[in-house]
Amino acid sequence: MAFQFNFTIDKHLEDELPAFENGALNSESSGKTSVLDSQKEKLKDGKQSSKEGDSFEKPLWGCKSSEVKAFPPCDNSLAKSDEITKNLGPKEKQPCLKVAKEHDIPKDFKKMVENKVLEVIPYLQHVNLSVVKMSFLKDTCGEDIVSKSLSSHSDLITGIYEGGLKIWECTFDLLAYLADEEIQFAGKRVLDLGCGAGLLGIIALKGKAKETHFQDYNSTVIDEVTIPNVIINSTSECEDEVSEPDVKKRRNSNPTQQLLSKCRFFSGEWYEFSKFVLNSKKAFAKYDIILTSETIYNPSYYSAFHQTLASLLDESGQVFLASKAHYFGVGGGIHLFQKFIEEKNVFETRTLKIIDEGLKRILIKITFKHTH
Repeated sequence: MAFQFNFTIDKHLEDELPAFENGALNSESSGKTSVLDSQKEKLKDGKQSSKEGDSFEKPLWGCKSSEVKAFPPCDNSLAKSDEITKNLGPKEKQPCLKVAKEHDIPKDFKKMVENKVLEVIPYLQHVNLSVVKMSFLKDTCGEDIVSKSLSSHSDLITGIYEGGLKIWECTFDLLAYLADEEIQFAGKRVLDLGCGAGLLGIIALKGKAKETHFQDYNSTVIDEVTIPNVIINSTSECEDEVSEPDVKKRRNSNPTQQLLSKCRFFSGEWYEFSKFVLNSKKAFAKYDIILTSETIYNPSYYSAFHQTLASLLDESGQVFLASKAHYFGVGGGIHLFQKFIEEKNVFETRTLKIIDEGLKRILIKITFKHTH
């Protein structure tokens, strides 16, 4: 039986850690795989993949570096929804409860993204995560998740780090599906749950979602990866949309800020995040769409995950979830999660797509059961 291991590290990152120079770094065999190396392989001969090559017109999910542009500083404002929800019910015991908090969007956009190296994929840009990791090693910040990840030989450290500094393979599967099926986000309230780089939420934002919220376990990921990615893509979106007749209007308002006013950013464990938004003084309305990728790898988290969906999804809302069939080492996977869903008898699931390349990957849709 072949096992696929989840930990990858760039050569220049290895050089930053003398203690690890003489040994290979191995990980828990979770089955999570980083997408960037595989996508770069596809770029070597300039060819597109078959199915993925149909989304976003030319969705060759490859990468190239580019210089980041300077953005004008703006005032910060966060959108409020117009509905109030009920408090969470009793919580089930969870393995770890990292306190949730909301992250402010900085007023100085330029400072937030300066010196960032970008990767470019169709219709999206994101900060180069290898460069981000290397900067963390040189200047330890906050949670110190990079050095802890390296010292433990794993991208998944329960209660400390949950893999947010990588873009996992299933994220690109879900991006392609959303484009192929022309999923509509206009006027919707959307949550990118376990967002990491935030690419799924950014697609919703570009699709004119009424609100787009981003949540990740680690505050470092939100501050150093998610928010910069949203700023970069919001700015490029505004530049594309502004036409000559709009120049005068643009002088009086900042379109980047208008887009960002639709966003909110949160970190923390799922139950704590749910409790935070439902009990916040800021107005909150439940989500019409929740997007989530590679978040069900650990069965220990299923109760918190299920409770979050049940608490935050609108009665007529839908969840789009991408996952591997099985995650070696941690034991989770789509079939085990679907069995968990059936036993809870709150939601129903429908398989949307099965990808058999490499480790089997599956996309499902989750909606509330409605009894008549």
